[in-house]
Amino acid sequence: MFDKILVANRGEIAVRVIQACKELGIHSVAVYSDADADAKHVRHADESYNIGSPVAAKSYLDQEKLLDVARDAGVDAIHPGYGFLAENASFAERIENSEFEWIGPPSDVMRALGEKTGARRIMQEANVPIVPGTTEPANGPEDIHAFAEDHGYPVAIKADGGGGGRGLKVVTRAEDVEELFKNAKREGEAYFDNADVYVERFLENPRHIEVQVLADHHGNVRHLWERDCSIQRRQQKLIEETPSPSLDHDVRVELCEAARRGVEEAGYVNAGTVEFLYEDGEFYFLEVNTRIQVEHTITEAVTGIDLVKWQIRIAAGEPISFEQDEVVQSQAAMEFRINAEDPFADFAPMPGTLDVYRPPRGIGVRIDDGVDEGDSIAPFYDSMFAKFVVIAEDRDEVIQRGKRALDEADIEGIPTTIPFHQHVLSDEVFLTNGHTTKYVDEQVTLGEGEGE
Repeated sequence: MFDKILVANRGEIAVRVIQACKELGIHSVAVYSDADADAKHVRHADESYNIGSPVAAKSYLDQEKLLDVARDAGVDAIHPGYGFLAENASFAERIENSEFEWIGPPSDVMRALGEKTGARRIMQEANVPIVPGTTEPANGPEDIHAFAEDHGYPVAIKADGGGGGRGLKVVTRAEDVEELFKNAKREGEAYFDNADVYVERFLENPRHIEVQVLADHHGNVRHLWERDCSIQRRQQKLIEETPSPSLDHDVRVELCEAARRGVEEAGYVNAGTVEFLYEDGEFYFLEVNTRIQVEHTITEAVTGIDLVKWQIRIAAGEPISFEQDEVVQSQAAMEFRINAEDPFADFAPMPGTLDVYRPPRGIGVRIDDGVDEGDSIAPFYDSMFAKFVVIAEDRDEVIQRGKRALDEADIEGIPTTIPFHQHVLSDEVFLTNGHTTKYVDEQVTLGEGEGE
């Protein structure tokens, strides 16, 4: 086991990794920008190093600075958290070629799965269903036209290195193909340094289902069941739950086994997430996230398996100690992302100071956060500062417990997404499991006075 780990991140995920280090008896090293000098992750780490400017490109994304800190601190390994450099294969490769261990999947596997056409080919080889589409980059608008003639509109043009909705263009008519093809290539180049695009059938009202996986260096691959992430705004998740209320037992088993089979085919190691779209009783591979996810918390809640500790153990060479049939979803759980945003103003980010911060407590409530009362939410980074997780016997009790927890929360100084969550938990569409990934964008309207 490692003696010392550098946590190359900030906020609540840095706190989460530091907590796992403490429980494993590992010395933790934090990094911080000038804006984060007094941040919670710095207060909790055993030691910390300033890496400069609040601008992420000059601090948290500066690979040379992070490696310099790792050398100065004498760490054994580097944990990237999520976001920032967590899915940067070049950074992973630099660490692999250094004296440090990378707590994540191999860089070559990250590259293979990071290019969507390559990932689709891998999944096809593993007999995992993919959305009908191309497994090679499109050469020009003519490839889009040809595909649409066979499959009909709408079709999706997607950046090969894309994610989070960037580089995704939905085409509903032939006359828009050329312009949207160029736009998708331009965004792919700008966001992912990869101008390649591909085309696939566009699913109009899917559910978003993802499967947590763990794999070690000894050939053991496990799935830890699924999460439903269909409550999302502009493809950014807001509420996640497990188990998914849209799957029956047989489909759940089939989908999760497909995810396990797919990452095994890819030669995956460490924690990851296989994402699927589910519509009309069929599921289709979407992408692999080669890192720990924000919503790993609910999987931990229902399985009792500490994913971050297992990331560290696997990187240290330990084999997974449990069999697949020992992984059981014993309860239900739901996560609410608490962002410093105003849901009444189109979710505009509203950084500021937490004059009052009293998160909910009590039975079945877990809080993961990167702040304490009096801390500031900086304008330079993601607006999420906490996650409220509720655990109960079934979905109905989770919803009631979620209402109680959100109502108990006392936060002053900034607006938050809590009124949005409260609205969803009282909305008949959500309560009757009638929502899809379009639900928030097309059906949710907050009224005045909600959440007060």
